[in-house]
Amino acid sequence: MSLWNKHAIFEKNSIVLVAGIVGAVSIGGLVEIVPLFYLKNTIEEVEGMRPYSPLELAGRTIYVREGCYNCHSQMVRPLRDEVERYGHYSLAAESMYDRPFQWGSKRTGPDLARVGGKYSDAWHVAHLIDPRSVVPGSIMPGYPFLFDTPLDFANVERELRVQAMLGVPYTDAMIENARTDLIVQASTDDPALDALLERYPKAQARNFSGRHDGVITEGDALVAYLQMLGTLVDFSTYDNAANVR
Repeated sequence: MSLWNKHAIFEKNSIVLVAGIVGAVSIGGLVEIVPLFYLKNTIEEVEGMRPYSPLELAGRTIYVREGCYNCHSQMVRPLRDEVERYGHYSLAAESMYDRPFQWGSKRTGPDLARVGGKYSDAWHVAHLIDPRSVVPGSIMPGYPFLFDTPLDFANVERELRVQAMLGVPYTDAMIENARTDLIVQASTDDPALDALLERYPKAQARNFSGRHDGVITEGDALVAYLQMLGTLVDFSTYDNAANVR
């Protein structure tokens, strides 16, 4: 029997074929599973990544609650056309504190992984209230109620504590100051801003919704979250051209 005809053994003997399949699957499974037992983390840490600030976390909760991920993904794939349109491809570390991650399964609207800083706060407010006022062809529904609904952050400390139990590195100081940090980030000139930035580098603190009555709304939290996306990592240190296809 020639070398090229040895596969006939598997084709004519079902037991040998099943044994071969089980062996191949077992080897492949062991190669993927065994390293997980001794690797502390399968995600390479990236400089700049940090846990969400309390206001950003509240905004992300609203983002998930309203189902934004159904139409917007947060994962730029390493393909040339995507990188040219959206920016540097997404890194695994950017989703390391997301539960659940917001990669999405389809794109009715654009990817939002790099939306932070791309538009002004006023643009986001107008877009959320009446999408067609800034994007005439948009089919996105409006969310004007977000800017009339006061943000409920009575349990913000508990939310951070739960996240810490899940593995997000929130410190005791972060949890204890969660409510203060949330209020500070939604203001414009609070003396506690330095403490906020020490705990959450690159956190953007200002009146996101444009209201002047001192009320922190769900819209403030959502805009703060959107303006943070893609701003924590310095992508100028990465070479796009060498890593896209």
